[in-house]
Amino acid sequence: MNKAVNNGVWSGSWVAERLGVELVGDPELTDLLGLALRRNPKRAHLLVSNVLGKHVPQSPSIVYGYGFTLGHRVRDLLGPDESRRAVVLGYAETATGLGHAVADGIAVAPYLHSTRRPVPGVATAGGFEESHSHATSHLLLPENPALLAGEGPLVLVDDEFSTGNTVLNTIRDLHGRYPRDRYVVVALVDMRSAADASRLGDFAAEIGARVDLVAAASGTVRLPAGVLEKGQELVARYEAGGAGTGGSSSAAPSGLAAQFPAPLSEAGGAGTGRVSSAAPSGLAAQFPAPLKTHLDANSLGARGSVDMRLRRGARPAPTGPQPKRVDLRWPHNLPDGGRHGFTPAHRIRLERALPAMAARLAEALPEDAHRVHVLGFEELMYAPLRLARELEQIVDADVTYSTTTRSPVLAVDDPGYAIRTRLTFPAHDTPADGPGDRYAYNIAGAGFDAVVAVVDSRGDTPELHGLLAELAAHTPHVVLAVVPSYVPERPPMLPEPLRGPAFSSYAPEEVGWLLQDLSDVTLEAPTEEREEAIQSGGAHYAESLPVEYQPSEQYQELFHTALDEAAGRLALAVGAVTELVLAERSPHPVLVSLARAGTPVGVLMRRWAQYRHGLDLPHYAVSIVRGRGIDANALRYLAAHHDPADVVFVDGWTGKGAITRELADAIREFEESDGITGFDPEIAVLADPGSCVKTYGTREDFLIPSACLNSTVSGLISRTVLRSDLVGPHDFHGAKFYRELAGADVSVEFLDAVAARFPEVSDAVTVLAKELLAADRTPTWEGWAAVERISEEYGIHDVNLVKPGVGETTRVLLRRVPWKILARAGAGADLDHVRLLAEQRGVPVEEVAELPYTCVGLIHPKYTRGATGADGKAVAV
Repeated sequence: MNKAVNNGVWSGSWVAERLGVELVGDPELTDLLGLALRRNPKRAHLLVSNVLGKHVPQSPSIVYGYGFTLGHRVRDLLGPDESRRAVVLGYAETATGLGHAVADGIAVAPYLHSTRRPVPGVATAGGFEESHSHATSHLLLPENPALLAGEGPLVLVDDEFSTGNTVLNTIRDLHGRYPRDRYVVVALVDMRSAADASRLGDFAAEIGARVDLVAAASGTVRLPAGVLEKGQELVARYEAGGAGTGGSSSAAPSGLAAQFPAPLSEAGGAGTGRVSSAAPSGLAAQFPAPLKTHLDANSLGARGSVDMRLRRGARPAPTGPQPKRVDLRWPHNLPDGGRHGFTPAHRIRLERALPAMAARLAEALPEDAHRVHVLGFEELMYAPLRLARELEQIVDADVTYSTTTRSPVLAVDDPGYAIRTRLTFPAHDTPADGPGDRYAYNIAGAGFDAVVAVVDSRGDTPELHGLLAELAAHTPHVVLAVVPSYVPERPPMLPEPLRGPAFSSYAPEEVGWLLQDLSDVTLEAPTEEREEAIQSGGAHYAESLPVEYQPSEQYQELFHTALDEAAGRLALAVGAVTELVLAERSPHPVLVSLARAGTPVGVLMRRWAQYRHGLDLPHYAVSIVRGRGIDANALRYLAAHHDPADVVFVDGWTGKGAITRELADAIREFEESDGITGFDPEIAVLADPGSCVKTYGTREDFLIPSACLNSTVSGLISRTVLRSDLVGPHDFHGAKFYRELAGADVSVEFLDAVAARFPEVSDAVTVLAKELLAADRTPTWEGWAAVERISEEYGIHDVNLVKPGVGETTRVLLRRVPWKILARAGAGADLDHVRLLAEQRGVPVEEVAELPYTCVGLIHPKYTRGATGADGKAVAV
């Protein structure tokens, strides 16, 4: 057993001899751990890590290497695929740097640590209490809540496991909200008792997940009878005598696991259930340099023990020059740590910046410095550690690292005791739980030629002078480096929905538009100009608007005729799809129509629910753009005001199913980016001729008269617009309100005509809904297959230029440059308006014997304004 700590004296021997405490387990335990005392009603002894970089000054390469190697072991345990899906969670304050290093060892996993520092404007994604800790409340404040919402493994990192209660409490809490199949718990040392270790299998079985354990070393602490009372008496005697107390009146735990004696167990070992335990790897053997605390008898004797224990209220004035500030030139917008999340991309940015930042620190050090210490700041452990490790590579000096802490521990000037000296100073970051003392251990009397204090900007306050003065009393050179405290940008409040009559011709209760009003912006472009720009890749279709088609008198007559003939069939489909929604999706759904074709259908479904069930359903209209996804800010608004599980997306019809797929992809991306779950991407449509969804009123491809017109049947609202110079990251997508077309508006007339048929179709709706509920409605995606076949058969080779169904064909004729129309042989009045529009635009209509849709519109392939050739091949490019 290597006891080469403090000139051959184990730094736990003082406590072991007086209390009879014994460490039993792996031979490297005494290299990794020392012992100290603190005042605590549950446990007087404290395990003090020699390689954590918290209480004991240590080589930053050794501190970082332990965590990094543990991360390698986790990566090997998980494999490459699971490692990419993993998230690492560390515990404040003691394990924040260790968790970072583990994440670096995994290499591809993002990192988050808990924090005791609330940040205004950042939502809490979780938290836990440590009932026996000196600072109980821990918060989880990820900038991206999706960090915890994935299904990949969660890797929880603590410095030591004594009972493991906190880790299992955390798993239990997060598993209830974000269940997953696998957890990995990581620690430098696993010191659980046999009773505690036996619980892990039961816990894994209870939650139905696999729980793995990775530790550098394992063992247990043997405690004789009466050790608590004896330890408390010993602490009281030393505090009363002032010997080594540094002016503190209390002693509390400093190791994270010791701070968290919560009632739930961690459990571990080979156990039962789905548990595996990765055996300790003897990491100490991988670092051949002796583990040393740099607090040998010679350095202590040179200073004298009394001078190292400064009493509160008697801080000396600095004896040397004032601290030298160094501008690190920390990269802009790079997080200072994992409080709000730290991604592999952040780590790469930090790696690139570290050499230059360390060089600036080196320039501030005296040329003759032989022993340099880098002192981090409570939760800010990782940035100082990485700076110290980089500094260690470039200066001809012995560099060590540790951090300040909230935890009061008894200091005793003895080589066999882990906490030799203690500096006490006031908190300097305006903590949420009020002012209090903070501590730095084993700095005084260590003979450092220079100390580099690294704090975040939140801690750069006038109170920081207390720490700097203490350091200046024990080293001739103090250097201060301030890392900017990263605070996620808080998006502005989203506006309330736009409503008629200020925006749209619909009544205000019929629909709320989650859009911004761009009515005063000129967005229209000639159809041919838009088509050329879209197909050349020079513009996206959502960046401009087509000039609104103004129907001829003959065309308007066709619309009214079609409405008269189809109103009953529409009413039947509206009733059926609404009944399916109420029966299968939610008894109180929130209708969210995809603007704008879905909006009239959403209004009609709302009217049916009111007519048949007396329900007053909320209804919104949102923008979705092919290739760009759904409006994420609209989803954020909906999630803030409603349960996402109640949201039902509504559209008019399906063509080949492109928007169906677009919505599913967009919802998945939104869950990953925002961590908001519960939205069901399944669209409810009036007609599903493409067999793309399972919630529909009919799968027949028939004329829905609202498809015949543009804004004049959709509340006078344009298609939606998404352009970067008009729509910012916190804006809704845009649209225009064509007030000037009020004279031609038939939006309300269309709704009233269909709703008037509700009474006559009521019984038929009951029968149809019952049949649909009993039927196999699994989507077959027949429409998509047909579109791919047509695209190849006609030499188009682009499914986006094939628009199947009556509604989509009508859109082609109204907004795009049509090449030809394919019509099912024998199609009747449903295509009267299509034939008229095709005649007006000089577009051939080709009858096809076996067409899965009533008609299909083909957009001119490779269109330019000089395009010629009816075969679509002799096209100028």
